[in-house]
Amino acid sequence: MADLLMIEAVNDALHVELERDDTVMVMGEDVGRAGGVFRATAGLRERFGADRCVDTPLAEAGILGTAIGLCMAGFRPVTEMQYDAFSYPCLDQLITHVGRYHWRTGGGMEFPLVVRMPYGGGVRAPEMHDDSPETYYVHTPGVKVAIPSTPADAKGLLAAAIRDPDPVVIFEPKLIYRTERSEVPEGDYIVPLGKARLVRAGDDVTLVAYGAMVPLCERAADALADEASVEVLDLRTLKPLDEDGLLASVAKTGRVVIVQEAPRTAGFGAELAAILAEKAMLDLRGPVLRVTGYDVPYPYWKLEDAYMPSVERIVDAVRKLLAF
Repeated sequence: MADLLMIEAVNDALHVELERDDTVMVMGEDVGRAGGVFRATAGLRERFGADRCVDTPLAEAGILGTAIGLCMAGFRPVTEMQYDAFSYPCLDQLITHVGRYHWRTGGGMEFPLVVRMPYGGGVRAPEMHDDSPETYYVHTPGVKVAIPSTPADAKGLLAAAIRDPDPVVIFEPKLIYRTERSEVPEGDYIVPLGKARLVRAGDDVTLVAYGAMVPLCERAADALADEASVEVLDLRTLKPLDEDGLLASVAKTGRVVIVQEAPRTAGFGAELAAILAEKAMLDLRGPVLRVTGYDVPYPYWKLEDAYMPSVERIVDAVRKLLAF
């Protein structure tokens, strides 16, 4: 085991996968000579060469469009969108082409393409550097979406995505890129897509989250330790979703609070709430509550603490639910 930060685990996964498979390549803005703005791709160009770690122009639609052609030529491109909101220009390529080609070719062509991007706030970044746009991607048919919350999952989910025959979008929570170290298996390591992680077991209420909201939920569970036994479920993959894991947790506790950083309306939490309404109604002992961002553009840094979910907001939701 190696003791790594999340950003180091991402870098480790890329080194392992490029070494394992010579059709894997990395491309994006500043990923080569600079090693990426967060250093996620440090050392790749020096080790594997400029043909497998490619610095691109500042053109996200062009990056993804080129990756589509590379898939057709037999490569497995890993593209980096430098920041979450920078990815919006590539949505045209993703929605009209990437998500449709397997269907368009009648299953005759695979698109083993990965889109990586740091997402979320809490780091005092300027505008367009801290959105939480996962719902756009989850809503796109033909595209899988994963979001790690630990260094080990960052490595394992990225490796699984690179090896997957379908396009996968990986959102990496920049808030926890460098906040804590933990053990990460060395060498070849996979975390299967579509399998949630039970962070901690509990009996009274389930907190459901992903990405940077998972450690926040852990802190909320600690704050409630004298009042309730709190279960924390990390979804890890939004699509495919581990419905069985979600339903099993809620069947045990009977209460659920969903936590997401993204705006509230039509966020992924709403989809989870709908699933629970359809499939867990008789297990629920109270309403499904959500703690979310607000339906406003992500605010400037002086206001971002008021925008983001907090331990206090989660604790208040749990207490409201327990009193129902």
